Amino acid sequence: MYLGLIILVAIVAVLLILVVLVQNSKGGGLSSEFSGAGTTQMFGVKKTTDLLEQITWGLAGAVILISLASYIIVGGSTDGGGINSVNIDKAQNTVIPGGNIAPAPAQNGAATPATATPAAPADSAK
Repeated sequence: MYLGLIILVAIVAVLLILVVLVQNSKGGGLSSEFSGAGTTQMFGVKKTTDLLEQITWGLAGAVILISLASYIIVGGSTDGGGINSVNIDKAQNTVIPGGNIAPAPAQNGAATPATATPAAPADSAK
């Protein structure tokens, strides 16, 4: 069903592109392309512009509605917006060689006891 909606959005998007390309920004549009007497009588310049504008808005609305329908079908994520990735799971579960190097932070604000460091040897070569 989801794949069908994706294909439908792609078809509607291609139709929308074609309808927009048929329109002329200077007002000629489809009626100037077919400059026969029958076209002028049947559609006219104003009617062609109105028809193409309505088709454009209809196709744009269809893309929006199909996108919302696909979101409803798939459903929103219930895990709080986290990223689901196999690589993230592997990275979180991988054991790093060498273990924990840094000490854990102190709890309740208590200072950790200082470790005794050996004194540096005195420089006696003076």
